[in-house]
Amino acid sequence: MITDMNCKDDGQLVIQTLAMPMYTNANGDIFGGWLVSQMDLGAGILAKQHSHSRTATVAIDAMKFEKPVWVGDIVSCYALLTKVGNTSMTINVEAWVQRAIGDQQELVTKGTFTFVAIDDHGKPHAADPTKR
Repeated sequence: MITDMNCKDDGQLVIQTLAMPMYTNANGDIFGGWLVSQMDLGAGILAKQHSHSRTATVAIDAMKFEKPVWVGDIVSCYALLTKVGNTSMTINVEAWVQRAIGDQQELVTKGTFTFVAIDDHGKPHAADPTKR
């Protein structure tokens, strides 16, 4: 499901954070799960902005880890809304890092997330706010 679209160029910056030592595995690299959670938060921001409502992650349709994230890297997540269904939204997310040393930015992870728009009772409703 991951496309060749470059979210960094086409999408919007939805979250930026610093990779800290508390998020490392036994090898000293940042846990993949921590990075996925940042991407999920970023995709959730875009889903909420589009739907003007509560949203929930219903699927991670694809995930590809390209390179490791290290302590001190600045992690930036870029998201692009690629499809809006009746109640769901498909969002491509890329995580890029600026390494602790130097200005080079590198793509480290990309994934496709599916969110559903929900009402105050957790029931799905139209993802397009003009259709409610």
